[in-house]
Amino acid sequence: MNNPTICAIATAPGGAIGIIRISGSEAITIADRIFRPVSSNVPLADRKPYTLAFGNIVNAENEVVDEVLVSIFHAPHSYTGENSVEISCHGSAYILQQVMFLLTQNGCIPAGPGEFTQRAFLNGKMDLSQAEAVADLISATNKATHDMALSQLKGHFSNELSDLRAHLLKLTSLLELELDFSDHEELEFADRSELYTLACDIHQRLASLARSFKVGNALKNGIPVAIVGKTNVGKSTLLNHLLHEEKAIVSDVHGTTRDFIEDTTIINGIQFRFVDTAGIRTTDDVVENIGIERTYQKLQEAKIVLWLIDQQPTEAEIEDIKERVADKKLIIVRNKIDKSTAHSTFNIQHSTFTTVDISAKYGTNIPVLEQLIVEAADIPQLSESDIVITSARHYSALLLADESLQRVIDSMNLGLSGDLLAEDLRIVIDHLAEITGEERITPQETLQNIFTHFCIGK
Repeated sequence: MNNPTICAIATAPGGAIGIIRISGSEAITIADRIFRPVSSNVPLADRKPYTLAFGNIVNAENEVVDEVLVSIFHAPHSYTGENSVEISCHGSAYILQQVMFLLTQNGCIPAGPGEFTQRAFLNGKMDLSQAEAVADLISATNKATHDMALSQLKGHFSNELSDLRAHLLKLTSLLELELDFSDHEELEFADRSELYTLACDIHQRLASLARSFKVGNALKNGIPVAIVGKTNVGKSTLLNHLLHEEKAIVSDVHGTTRDFIEDTTIINGIQFRFVDTAGIRTTDDVVENIGIERTYQKLQEAKIVLWLIDQQPTEAEIEDIKERVADKKLIIVRNKIDKSTAHSTFNIQHSTFTTVDISAKYGTNIPVLEQLIVEAADIPQLSESDIVITSARHYSALLLADESLQRVIDSMNLGLSGDLLAEDLRIVIDHLAEITGEERITPQETLQNIFTHFCIGK
């Protein structure tokens, strides 16, 4: 592709060192125009790749802008697959802007958002799922999200899809071959029992990948935890302890929190999204009632619910909370143990819910509660090689692919013709291709697969 040479500041402002990246066919030539080596007159274009050159960036008046180190990468062995240069200079915003100005004066154009990674994708250095993993890796806030993004960037997910695609392409090719010999009805290149077994196996693999989205999405966006209870029971104080900051207003006045307050924190390497909700009570205050309605909405969205109480709940309250959290993990948090010794009498009959005694005011047993929250999250131990889906786009494509594959299995059970099976298999391959950004399967690719793997009369 005949792309212009681009440049961009690659480091966050305020650091001691700033890096400017250049990519494109003229990257080295343009860098040579503003770089003057200190110890050698060898231009950058004549230097070996993967080497560093020390020198000065100079302007049109031959004035030194900064002392820099320049890294050289030759196509296709660079991040973008193009000639690339990285200029490491001092982190001054003025210096960085001056270098950018000189580069644009000499033929570069400023890069758009994500354009370096886009070029890496277009030049075949990574597929689309790996390109998306770059953004996830940059935005990773904990070990779990870091490991998932790194696994995807290294191509573990792509390799799994490539393996599935190869098996599906083989099946499709065999069925297409049968169609080419349709005038010989006795010929059957695709063994139906083998085809059925393989289709069922791939169905299980697709379903397993899709199921991992529940864990991946929770780890990426934070596991939602709702703190609910009556007014003035200590919800806001508890939130502040869990977030380790004064996020919510704490007051003895009932109904202080009239809307939900939401923020995230990391416990044991897992990100949780805590929501402090409006206190549940009967009131004539219109605004407060709106907040209470939102409390019930947030309760429905949560995976874990902390029910904060400071006195024995009624049977009606117990039945109400049990009904609302039937599909969630509920932790009953008995607060204000600094004020009362009657907590041992708090009894939730015929219940298996986890219970913990705390003092939100003094932070008593907060670490115990945090551990219970981690256990309730029920996140499996992940290794770098584990494939976990974190993208809603990938999840949707996997579901569509699995749906089409299920049609293949159903069609085989009904004994339908090979042309219908082949069409659904092609649809499965196309949905998987959407994830990696590959082209849809073409007749030429099917033919190539036939001639590569199946010799018909030589």
